Amino acid sequence: MKRTIVYSVIALLILSSCNNANQSKDSTNQVKGSLNDSLIPKKGYSEVNGIKMYYEIYGQGKPLVLLHGGGSTIQTTFGRVIPMLAKHRQVIAVELQAHGRTSDRDKEVSFEQDADDVAVLLQHLNIDKTDFFGFSNGGTTTVQMAIRHPQIVDKMVLGSALCKRNGVPVQFWDFMKGAKLANMPEQLKEAYLQVAPDPKGLQIMHDKDAKRMLNFTDIPDRQIESIKAPALIIIGDKDVITPEHAVEMHKQMTNSELAIIPGVHGEYIGEVTTLKLGSKEEDFVIPMIERFLDKSEKGKRE
Repeated sequence: MKRTIVYSVIALLILSSCNNANQSKDSTNQVKGSLNDSLIPKKGYSEVNGIKMYYEIYGQGKPLVLLHGGGSTIQTTFGRVIPMLAKHRQVIAVELQAHGRTSDRDKEVSFEQDADDVAVLLQHLNIDKTDFFGFSNGGTTTVQMAIRHPQIVDKMVLGSALCKRNGVPVQFWDFMKGAKLANMPEQLKEAYLQVAPDPKGLQIMHDKDAKRMLNFTDIPDRQIESIKAPALIIIGDKDVITPEHAVEMHKQMTNSELAIIPGVHGEYIGEVTTLKLGSKEEDFVIPMIERFLDKSEKGKRE
């Protein structure tokens, strides 16, 4: 009798263990499925101020708009970090005028126009207010978002953004005067050709981006100082953007924080041209960004 009871208990324990294992496996599969679902983007185009703007939406939660760098696509700038950001956020990544899958217009590109285009896209997506993460040219566009459309901007991350011509070394402008498609990083050229409907657009995009930088003028101090949205300013210690410029931006933006990360331009988010360096700064930079975006407004400076 005792032996029968012991066997019965053992059988129950084995059955319970199997059920727990299956439940654990089911839970794991559900988590994996949830994560995988967040990485399957909803892709679309929207008619915006005369162009067809391409966008991708990942994950769920509070919106975070990603604005890529010059000559780039969504993936070349943010491909490494979208999976991390989409775990807790609805990530909306766009491609700006003449870049990637977005069409061009018979007009030069400008940071002001890019900001106006993004504002209209967000109206079409029924988003009244959102956070932004802009890198390089996308960072400067984010600054223009805060100036031209402050009602839309909640918090913003400014990755290697330029507000003044003296924010980069003098030799940068000398290089831009002789900018040629042949000198454009191969990773960016290949990425454009993989997604753009017309390969001839590569030269047009390059020339428009180069001209935009050559004609870049300082954003007036009064406009920068008018920005009230909380901002996290990030650069690399070997960035194109000088530390002095980042510090000056930090002083001018009342509710800003500053982070200088070891590495070159874009290395802190694993931008495609930096992958050969084999660094993984994004593993600690993205959690830092998430903490900034999620923390309460109590920490604002008066």
